[in-house]
Amino acid sequence: MSNRVLVFLASLLLLITAVGSYVYYRRTLARVPVDSWTLVPDDAALVIVTRDHPTLIRHLKETQVWDNLTAVRYFQQVEETLAMADSLAGGRDVVLKFLGRKRVFTSVHVTGAGRFDLLFQVPIGSVREYRQVRGLLEGLGRDPHFRVSTRDYQGQVLTDIRPPDGGEGLTLLNYRNHLVFSARAALVEAVVRRLARPEAPTVAADFQGTDYFQLRDVDATLLLNQRRLPQLMGVFFRAELTPEMAAVASLARNEMTEMRLVGNKVEFNGFANPEAARDGLHQRLVGQPAQRLRMAEVLPLRAALVVHLGLGPAAVLRGPRPAVAAADSLAPLVQPLLDSLTAQLSQEVALCYLGTSSARVRPGKLALAYTARPATVGNLLAQLRRATGTSPAFGRVGTYQWYQTGVGELPRELLGQLFQGFARPVVAQVGNYVVFGDDEAALRQYLADVVAGDVWSRSPTQVAFLQDTQPLARLRILLDTRNCWNLLLRGLQEDRRAGLLRNETLFKRFPQVALQWVPPANEQEAGAQYFTQFILRHPAEGPAEARPQNADGTGSVLDFKVPLETSPEAVLVAGAKLPGVLVQDTAHVLHYVTPDNVVAWSDSLPGPLVGPTVRLPGATGFLLATPRHLFEYNNRGQVQPNFPLNLPDTVRATSLSVSPPTVQPAPRRLLVAGGGSNLFLYDTQGRTYAGWQPKQLEFRLAGAPQYLTVDGRDVVVVLLENGYVYAFDQAGGAYPGFPISMGARLASGVLVESGPTLRRTRLTVVSQHGERVSFNLSGDIVSRQRVATWSRESRFRLIPDQRRRTYVVSREEGGRLTLFSPTGRPLLSQSFLTSAPRSIQYFDFGPDRQVYALTETGPGKAYLYDARFRLIGGKPFDSTTPRIDLTYNPLTSTFHLFRVNGTELRRTDIRVEAVKVKE
Repeated sequence: MSNRVLVFLASLLLLITAVGSYVYYRRTLARVPVDSWTLVPDDAALVIVTRDHPTLIRHLKETQVWDNLTAVRYFQQVEETLAMADSLAGGRDVVLKFLGRKRVFTSVHVTGAGRFDLLFQVPIGSVREYRQVRGLLEGLGRDPHFRVSTRDYQGQVLTDIRPPDGGEGLTLLNYRNHLVFSARAALVEAVVRRLARPEAPTVAADFQGTDYFQLRDVDATLLLNQRRLPQLMGVFFRAELTPEMAAVASLARNEMTEMRLVGNKVEFNGFANPEAARDGLHQRLVGQPAQRLRMAEVLPLRAALVVHLGLGPAAVLRGPRPAVAAADSLAPLVQPLLDSLTAQLSQEVALCYLGTSSARVRPGKLALAYTARPATVGNLLAQLRRATGTSPAFGRVGTYQWYQTGVGELPRELLGQLFQGFARPVVAQVGNYVVFGDDEAALRQYLADVVAGDVWSRSPTQVAFLQDTQPLARLRILLDTRNCWNLLLRGLQEDRRAGLLRNETLFKRFPQVALQWVPPANEQEAGAQYFTQFILRHPAEGPAEARPQNADGTGSVLDFKVPLETSPEAVLVAGAKLPGVLVQDTAHVLHYVTPDNVVAWSDSLPGPLVGPTVRLPGATGFLLATPRHLFEYNNRGQVQPNFPLNLPDTVRATSLSVSPPTVQPAPRRLLVAGGGSNLFLYDTQGRTYAGWQPKQLEFRLAGAPQYLTVDGRDVVVVLLENGYVYAFDQAGGAYPGFPISMGARLASGVLVESGPTLRRTRLTVVSQHGERVSFNLSGDIVSRQRVATWSRESRFRLIPDQRRRTYVVSREEGGRLTLFSPTGRPLLSQSFLTSAPRSIQYFDFGPDRQVYALTETGPGKAYLYDARFRLIGGKPFDSTTPRIDLTYNPLTSTFHLFRVNGTELRRTDIRVEAVKVKE
């Protein structure tokens, strides 16, 4: 056999082997999806899973958390890294678009004494995305500020990105199109070692089959390993606090929750697995009933941290024997008295830390316990004082008396190890509660607050907070972040205090924090779990309060403190199933309401809104006018540079028209109708235009002017009530062929069908003789057709749809209103009792998805008719503003109606098929 044949056969064998390996990979390995949890090292203390990142960022901005996050140094570094990645990729928001709706895992690991690090995991979904990652790495390799190298670690290729000086950088692993990276190389190496044990259970093994992202409006998933929580907290807090944290954390071993950002709170709901350790808090409380927090009537507003336990008899907290044998050296009657005292305590006990004015001041500590027999407890405490030889002297605060107890660490003797730290306790009785203080000053301060009525049950803010929490729970941890600020500074390690001070605004964003664990109905059942709820909340101090929705979750009501004045305007929000809403109240305050029915921001304007707002391209903001000013806002309610524009003293704006966006970036032109027949032209940088200061016309305007851009030329179309139509250029000169007469008076605006040239751009108006007249921008009348008969009393208007693509024609004669199609076919007719002004709106969302809205402003009623001209809901809707707004969700075949009724902004969901209304 020749050498050529041997080479050919060898090459063929290698080719078959390569193809076979590729087919095997595609058929076996690549077809089996990677479980992302298998890439999380076992020592993770916290794992956060995010999915819809554009919506998550929108919710962070709407709940006003985003501004606080961007002030944190760590997030500033992340933002700088994202900006660098965008510049290397040659685009904008490249990383955010790359993340999109991917499931991104972020795990927190304690990697050393006083140190924690993050590990990220991002899936790569396509070849294009893989090329993006490779292009980014190549760009970093060419950047002189970085050094990119690869190395082999247990059969996996790791990529190290480091600065030339050898400082911290980034280590990456691409495992089957899952990009794993961290600033700590040891974490990525731990992932490689984890892959060598595919059969080992993952950190989420106890929650197999749990996927909160199948629920609606879930922003993230959180997995917490409570066994490692004390270790993580030890990174921040002093070592002497670790035992107390471990005692509280021993109720559950791990938990998984969903996260939702809703208005004024961040809410986590999920389930936790009980801790099986013999000396854990769960083993002491198992079988005990969950209880309400009834002690709100004795908890002071000064409280910074409250650990509340709901149980049956309090003796279960002591364990099988007293915590300390120090009582053995006391009188023989002491131990029986302690047992008798413990037997009188039940239902709820709590540990409370009081806020201080300075981090140098030791915080006061209280232990509170409920008793059904306060007189018996008082007698037992008196016997205890006599048995220990303690002075019967007492102090008084108001109607309350306090005494020395005579027994060191008495709360610990009665309630277990969690209640230690009371070396020389003092005691008082407040109603059905016995209260121990760690010193006289703390108890005096507490009793003074109770006497003054500064307690939770008398605070509307605290009552609203407690109403958001679970009614029954076994363990509650309640924090007031403003009160516990100095408490945290005192408890933090020295090198962590500066970081907390830098992030004070973020920490105090949600002053009310609640962590709750609710036991299952049957704890003996296999797999029984706690229901867990964490709430971060700030008091609803905004201009409006959301009403409870219906049981089926449809519709919403937002009740403002000041009556609303303007009609609602729906604002489409990218990624949201519902639109936001702009509305102004009678105090001239403009409010933006998010799709979650929460006022995200408000801004006071110097006057009422003039006409509808104008959305800017890409939903980057909007323009609006008041009688004396022009405003431009971004989506976060911030006034843009150069604004507001101040109109001349003699001008009172009646409408605002904005030039369309152009290919070349240029300031938008703003056309203002200044009342009567005067027009003014500005741009968004505040420049004026010659020939428009003002442009004076001989007759009043019939409708708002239209600003068009045709074939690169600006065209301003102006309709006058006398029936004449003008078309002006940017210099204020009339285009050839204008003005032209429509042959009768006009009382409404124009519908524009844009074309590539002036001649092919068609405009349509309806005259008061009932004629539909179409013309072009060359000044030619294209068509003229009678729509309906007319009389001296009739008034015709052209009513465009919400997108200004189609239209209907209205005719009003006295109290009767009739709608016609453009061809003159009658659509519907209705008679009205009053002669008050009437508003007509037309919404077209596609075939058989038309809605006609007729609003009678006198009685404040809005009549909505569907495509078959049936009255939706069978009766009119209450509406105290001239117009409503309507959107349509094709996925659910639902109309969303927005209207104002006095102080209420109401959203009503209307199902198209059944034409049923749910509010």
